[in-house]
Amino acid sequence: MRVTAQRRVLATVVALLVLVALWWVQQQSDPADADRARDSSPSAQSSTGGDPDGDPDGDPGTDPDSGLPFVDVADLPAEAVETLELIDDGGPFPYDRDGVTFENREGILPDRQRGYYHEYTVPTPGSDDRGARRIVTGSSDEFFWTADHYSSFSRIAR
Repeated sequence: MRVTAQRRVLATVVALLVLVALWWVQQQSDPADADRARDSSPSAQSSTGGDPDGDPDGDPGTDPDSGLPFVDVADLPAEAVETLELIDDGGPFPYDRDGVTFENREGILPDRQRGYYHEYTVPTPGSDDRGARRIVTGSSDEFFWTADHYSSFSRIAR
């Protein structure tokens, strides 16, 4: 009888581990890129540039709707500027996942209904996969930059 009880406990532990693993995998928006996020370049949140309102102090300011810092297009990497141009032109996009719904699981962007946000890859030189850099779009004038796979965002001032 003791062996049967041990087997039940072991089976329960294994089942719980499987459930936790499934939950964790489901929480990842792109598991192939998750490990790259730690090694990516710093977020554009620390960039400086002209304020979109013309403030000469070099502080890019804060978006009142999202509470996120603004980043000027000129302060983005060249690849991000190219991605913005592709978005403006409607493509063609280099990655199959470009334009898919961004679900905002992290809750950093303003809360909107599913399907409101879309994500686009910003290529990382030297990376053999999509890397961690993205531009996320909302309405026609909402563009957000992340260099660290959704850990932080800046609102792109355009």
